[in-house]
Amino acid sequence: MLRKLMLRMAAAILLVAPALTAAKANELFLYNWSNYFPPDLIETFEKDTGIKVTLDTYASNDDLLAKLQAGAAGYDVAFPSDYMVEIMINDGLLQKIDAASMPNFKNVAAPHDAPYYDPERAYSAPYMWGTTGLAYDASRIDAELAHTWKEFFEPRDGLKGQIAALNSQAEMYSAAAYYLGIDDCTEDPAEAQKILDLLKAQKPHLAMYSSTGTIDRMIAGEVVMHHMWNGAAHRVKKEKPSVIYLYPQEGVPFWADNMVVPKDAPNVDNAKTFINWMLDPKNAAAASNYTGYMNALNGSSQYLNETLKADPAVNMPPEFGQRLVMSPSCSTKARELRDKVWTSLKN
Repeated sequence: MLRKLMLRMAAAILLVAPALTAAKANELFLYNWSNYFPPDLIETFEKDTGIKVTLDTYASNDDLLAKLQAGAAGYDVAFPSDYMVEIMINDGLLQKIDAASMPNFKNVAAPHDAPYYDPERAYSAPYMWGTTGLAYDASRIDAELAHTWKEFFEPRDGLKGQIAALNSQAEMYSAAAYYLGIDDCTEDPAEAQKILDLLKAQKPHLAMYSSTGTIDRMIAGEVVMHHMWNGAAHRVKKEKPSVIYLYPQEGVPFWADNMVVPKDAPNVDNAKTFINWMLDPKNAAAASNYTGYMNALNGSSQYLNETLKADPAVNMPPEFGQRLVMSPSCSTKARELRDKVWTSLKN
C-alpha cells in the first residue's frame, strides 16, 4: 500500500513539474536604476516574446555591487556602468553571455562594440550612455553660471543651500578630483585627503545627497541646481525650458551603462533573449526617448524624438568634446581610498 502511494505521489510530481518549468520559462527579472526603463517597452517585450517581466530598482552602482556580493539571487539582467562591469567580472559575479555573437550585435556602434572593461563583449552589451554634469534653473538666479565645477563646490551666495548632489561615491569623488586637478584613481593618501577636505567644505552648502527623484525635485523647484545625469536634465527641461545643463571645463564624467547577467540568474535564456531584443535599434530608441540618454546602436536615430536630438544636454556641442573623461578602472588601492573618503564624508 505504501509503495502504491509513493508511486502515485511520484507520478503527480512528474505531472506538475512541466507546468512549474513552463511557468519559470516565461519569467524575467530585471534589476535596473530607478526610472530608467520605459514601462510601455516592457509591455511590448512581453507581447513580442510571451515572457513576463518583473522590474526591481537600485540607486547606485555601489548598491548593485553590494547586493550581488551579499549573494542576492533571482535577478536575470542588471545594468551596471562601465567600470563596475569590470569589477563584477573580476569578482566572478557575472556569467558569460557572448553578446558579440548575438544576431542584433551587428547594430552596435564603435567604440561601444569593444570597450576597455569588456573588449570581447563576453559578459555585457551596451544600454545607454551619457555624461554627469550640473543642471540649474536660470529663471531662479540673477547670473549666468559658468561651465565649471566651482559653481558646485564653491557656490555663490544665491546657490548655497539650494544645491542637491548625487548620492554616489564615484560621481562625487570624480567631480572633486577633476576640480582639484587630481587623478581620480589616485593612490596617494595626501591627494585623497584633499578630495575629502573639498567635499567636507562643500557639505554645509548642500540641500541633500540624492540619486533618486532628481527629475521631480528640479521640476518642483525644491533646489536651484542639481548634480545630475544629462538624460535626467533633458527630461527636466521638457517641463522647465529655463533649465540649463553645464559641462564643467575641468572634466565631465562620460559613462556607459550595460546589460549583464548575474552568475546566479535563474532565467539565462530569457535574459539573452531580452538583451538581443534590446539591441534592435527601434527598441533602443524607445528607451532613449524615455530616459533622455543616447543609445549605442547604429540605425536608431530615425526613431528618436526631435526634442532629444535638439537638446545640447543630450547632443553635446562639439566645443565641449575635449572635456569628456571616461569612467576609469581604478586599482584596488585607489578604490579603498575612495571608500575611506566616502565613509568619512557621510559619517
